[in-house]
Amino acid sequence: MTQPSPPAPAPAPRKFTFDTVFDGDRVIVPVKPKTTFTAEEVEEARAQGFAEGQRTVTAKAEADAAAALAEAVRAIRDAMTALSTLAHDHRAGSARLALAAGRRIADAALDRFPEAPATAALDALAREVEAQPKLTVRTSSARQARLEAALTDASETAGFAGRLVVKTDPSLAGAAFTFDWGEGRAAFDPEAAAERIAIALEDALSAEGLHAEPLSISPEDAR
Repeated sequence: MTQPSPPAPAPAPRKFTFDTVFDGDRVIVPVKPKTTFTAEEVEEARAQGFAEGQRTVTAKAEADAAAALAEAVRAIRDAMTALSTLAHDHRAGSARLALAAGRRIADAALDRFPEAPATAALDALAREVEAQPKLTVRTSSARQARLEAALTDASETAGFAGRLVVKTDPSLAGAAFTFDWGEGRAAFDPEAAAERIAIALEDALSAEGLHAEPLSISPEDAR
């Protein structure tokens, strides 16, 4: 009886080098990375890298320039807003100063010529009062004598002699006076007039501040 032959020895294991890929029944050999290059390939790669670097640097420079321009525009806009506010404050201050100076001049003129407004009013109202039997004038006691003398002369010139009556009124002060000729009445009060002018000035300044065209600047203007 024959003895069975011993089994053949198994082949020695081989290390896997990852250079072969098995996909089902197919064997795919991957492309190994290239390790040697020609001078032309090296030059081409260098040129591509340089161009990419330039594009990156240019893009960053443009972004930085745009950011700097936007910041400059914001700073200029803030400065223009501050300048507009300063200009408005300057105009308001100048107008108030002019009003105060005008009032001081007017007060000085009324102290020196207190009868001037009344004689001017009588001249302006001559046609209104020429047919009336009487013109009653009221003023402060401090101004009565001087005002009566001036108005008497003015009424004679205007053909209104003998129909003028001047009385004192404790509610009137300074150069204030009233005319009353029956069918009409006129009054002048320097303090009330100055107050009305001051209110009108403040209203005008407020309107300008609310509705004045704002100062603005665009990026194109800042270039």
